[in-house]
Amino acid sequence: MAPIEPVRSLRRIRDGIDRVDDAFVVLLALRQRLVRAAMLAKDAAGVTRRDPQRERVVRERAQWLGAQLDLDTADVDRLMAGVVGVARQAQGLAPDADQGETVVEATMITAMPNLTEFRDPSRNDRWRWLPPPHRVAPLLKLLPQSMQCRVLDAVIGRVLAAPVASGALDFMLDRRLGLEVTDLGLRWVFMLRDGRVHAGDGPADAIVRGSATDLLLLASRLEDADTLFFQRRLVLTGDTELGLTARNLLDRLDWADVPLGLRILLNHGARIAQSARSEYRVRHPETSRPRARGTSA
Repeated sequence: MAPIEPVRSLRRIRDGIDRVDDAFVVLLALRQRLVRAAMLAKDAAGVTRRDPQRERVVRERAQWLGAQLDLDTADVDRLMAGVVGVARQAQGLAPDADQGETVVEATMITAMPNLTEFRDPSRNDRWRWLPPPHRVAPLLKLLPQSMQCRVLDAVIGRVLAAPVASGALDFMLDRRLGLEVTDLGLRWVFMLRDGRVHAGDGPADAIVRGSATDLLLLASRLEDADTLFFQRRLVLTGDTELGLTARNLLDRLDWADVPLGLRILLNHGARIAQSARSEYRVRHPETSRPRARGTSA
């Protein structure tokens, strides 16, 4: 029998590898979205979709970075060849359109051309054990508001550091923007003070209300704000100008400025919450009709 400590150590290492693998998939999905956006921009500009020079730059840049990190440049190039192949497929181009270049095998990557699609709904039942948010709300209320605000301050401080430094958030001076997670019974008020955005409580000039799932979908950018507000899954009350200005700023926030770990957490959390909600509605159609003001289960 293997010693216990080495077994635990191996388990921790494998857990770390799994997290890195998750990050690979999330980043590839994000890259695919950008590739499709680039394809639309090319079509609008009337330029050809395939750009061999751009492909070479992408691969050479990856090889250079790999060399700085003591990676085998040939291994890095094989990986990027698969990534470029997926990008070609996303644009409707032949995956082997290298005009004589040897096609590099990348079976795992080329088998996943549609990573931006949501997972097969038939797999939603894996999250059927998750309770609806309103059943978790009493437990969350046990967390002191001060503790919640400290956590939010740390996260928001990193995400909004650049906009605060550039003065893009000056419109929030002496203004208070509220956020309510209706089905969890949580509420915070955000204000700009001493060069940082702080979370607190009290009255707000404008309030955004929505369910935990819909707010996660918005934060992870799996759904856009216009859709959520149009469908009344999110609701803005109070000073509309303040709320819309804040929303537009967040829309312009560079997703790459959000820490990678937080992006992965938001993406996974939003997908799991959406799957759990879909499964709950299937199992409880009589009690899970979408409600107004973003309060669906």
